[in-house]
Amino acid sequence: MSGDAPRIDVLIEGDEIARRVDALAAAIAADEPGDFLVVVVLKGSFVFAADLIRALERAGASPHVDFITLASYGAGTASSGTVRVAHDLSEEVAGRPVLLVDDILESGRTLVFARDALLARGAARVRSCVLLDKPDRRAVEIEADYVGFRIGNDFVVGYGLDLAHRYRGLSYIGTVSRKR
Repeated sequence: MSGDAPRIDVLIEGDEIARRVDALAAAIAADEPGDFLVVVVLKGSFVFAADLIRALERAGASPHVDFITLASYGAGTASSGTVRVAHDLSEEVAGRPVLLVDDILESGRTLVFARDALLARGAARVRSCVLLDKPDRRAVEIEADYVGFRIGNDFVVGYGLDLAHRYRGLSYIGTVSRKR
């Protein structure tokens, strides 16, 4: 690795994530006793979603699963606030309860966009589950129904979250620092 590689400090250990995912699944299974559809927002949430779906099965739920890829317009690391569908669902949502799963709730724009799109397609209701919540970063009014961890404004990687397409495979969530 080059000398300017970031330092990654562990913020949330893998075993702590696993315990929290099991607790989230138990709460969701208790709230959604019937058939429901899990809609996973790609790409950052794929690891969390896979673990959550397995935990839902252990908790007695057996949801259908589909995926949507959303993208923000804009250059660099700043979003313009405009969200578009890069890859759409294959499942029908009309009349079905939906659990929207995402990695991080920051500005809230992506979650609002996805929720509103699912409701416009006739979803019976849309609940949301996020791995991480950064409430200080909220630009629109929304809260997730299920939250793994509330964190500060640090840039985080691991457990599916990336920095320039790297570090998704870490088993923990870490904060990124350019200092060595």
